Amino acid sequence: MANVVVVGAQWGDEGKGKIVDWLSERADVVVRFQGGHNAGHTLVIDGKVFKLSLLPSGIVRPGKLSVIGNGVVVDPWALCGEIERLRGQGVEISRDNLRVAENAVLILPLHSELDGIREEAAGKGAIGTTRRGIGPAYEDKVGRRAIRVMDLERVEELEGKIARLLSHHNALRRGLGAPEVDPQALHDELCAVAPKVLPYADSVWMLLDEHRRAGSRILFEGAQGALLDIDHGTYPYVTSSNVVAGQAATGSGLGPGAIGYVLGIVKAYTTRVGAGPFPTEQLNEVGQRLGERGHEFGTVTGRKRRCGWFDAALVRQTVKTSGINGIALTKLDVLDGFEELKLCVGYRLDGKRIDHLPASEAAQARVEPIYETVEGWSQSTQGARSWADLPAQAVKYVRHIEELIECPVALLSTSPERDDTILMTDPFED
Repeated sequence: MANVVVVGAQWGDEGKGKIVDWLSERADVVVRFQGGHNAGHTLVIDGKVFKLSLLPSGIVRPGKLSVIGNGVVVDPWALCGEIERLRGQGVEISRDNLRVAENAVLILPLHSELDGIREEAAGKGAIGTTRRGIGPAYEDKVGRRAIRVMDLERVEELEGKIARLLSHHNALRRGLGAPEVDPQALHDELCAVAPKVLPYADSVWMLLDEHRRAGSRILFEGAQGALLDIDHGTYPYVTSSNVVAGQAATGSGLGPGAIGYVLGIVKAYTTRVGAGPFPTEQLNEVGQRLGERGHEFGTVTGRKRRCGWFDAALVRQTVKTSGINGIALTKLDVLDGFEELKLCVGYRLDGKRIDHLPASEAAQARVEPIYETVEGWSQSTQGARSWADLPAQAVKYVRHIEELIECPVALLSTSPERDDTILMTDPFED
């Protein structure tokens, strides 16, 4: 049996929530390994909608252990709020089914404040963050001044840690014209939230190793998409962590040998939230139609997503950088009724054809997509649960995508409902 890593293979919002939920029914442990509460998953179970930002998708399923790994930056107040909101929907949450890595870095109010101050100061040059403090928290992590979950256990030692943190942040805030952070107020806030978070704290690397040795099925759940990876994404319009599948090992404490299968989630078209390059974006009726039919608004921010044609060149690139074994193709039903569809198969850059998106920000802004046009279909694919339920042209579209991205389709999703899924390859049994 293979432990499975699920990653977004575009710019996020690919429908990971449904796929992870579909897989989590057969997993024993579900692990979040990067990001923070800036990325949302929407789960629809028996008509009931659950919106998750920080908690792993397995939390809504009884008998599953959900784990927030050390690669995640944790806003303790957001975590407590999300726990209470789900409890209000009838979800039971305790140490029995939720653990948080003791060495995970905390997102503090000063982080989200700094996020906002910087974005406002950048004006037209703003990156388009969610202003949740994710980036500044990761900065403090690599700057070795962060406060971590384990630090809440010994509040008598917090004063020195806060002083070290604020020696950086208050100097930065003075330079930005913002008021300094009161160390005592921050100390009091942390002391107040500590007893709400500490019951879930654990040595996650050890816990996961025990489960791996016992033969448990482990599902690693990524946030955002590989094109937002700090190294392999469209820098600087990226998130502040590694999103590619390799981060599952680093962000959980399990070695890479524990990863058996990488499933990439891909929409049948392309979307992006915020600023940054988007070669196949359609600022026309096509883009509007995709957005309306796909309900393209961010789970966390509510921001309208930019929409465009499927970019096979980009997905082919993320298949390689994440070592993707198979993809889950989502939202095929959104394309129902289009007379023709376009697929980006490469780019032109300064008159030359290339088959990948260059790393340079300036070059990314200059590329022009090269399209193939294929016939659409008029019949509905919504709710299809077998290949026989799909129009012939829809099947051809899927098969052509497989050829272009050099990777097989393992799962096909035809609606937000978890059971409206066609399985070709079982990732856990591959």
